[in-house]
Amino acid sequence: MDSTTIAPDKLAAYKATHYRIGMDATAPVLRIGLRSEELARMHVEAGVACSLFITAWNPLGAQVPDAENRQAHERLRAALAARAPRIVEGAGGEPGSDWPEERSFLALGIDEDEARRLGRRFHQDAVVWMGADAVPRLLLLR
Repeated sequence: MDSTTIAPDKLAAYKATHYRIGMDATAPVLRIGLRSEELARMHVEAGVACSLFITAWNPLGAQVPDAENRQAHERLRAALAARAPRIVEGAGGEPGSDWPEERSFLALGIDEDEARRLGRRFHQDAVVWMGADAVPRLLLLR
C-alpha cells in the first residue's frame, strides 16, 4: 500500500467500510481486497474495465454539516455524469461504527488517474478504485 499521512485508525476504518452499490439495504456491497462478482458483471455490461467508488461527504474525514455534504454530493454527481457512462448512487459506512453513513457514487469507466484527480478535487483522504479484476482497493490521496 502507498505511504500516507492518514492516521492508522482512520485508515483501518476505511478498510473496514462497506461500500454499497445502491441505496437499498440489500444492494451489493464492495469490500476492500475482495473481488465483487456483481461489480465484474456491471463492468462487462457497461463495456468498461474499471470503476470508482467515491464520496464528497466529510472532506478529509472531518464531519461537516449535512447541507454542505449535500451540496458537495450534487457537485460530485455532475462531475461524474460528465465523465462516466454510468453512475449509481450508493453509500459507505463501517458496520458498528458511530460515524454516519456517507452518500457516495459508483462511477463506471473511471481510470485510476482520473479517480485520484476526482478524489483530490473533492478533498478526500482516499477513494476506492477497481480495475478489470473487480477487486476494490484504496487509493490513498495524502
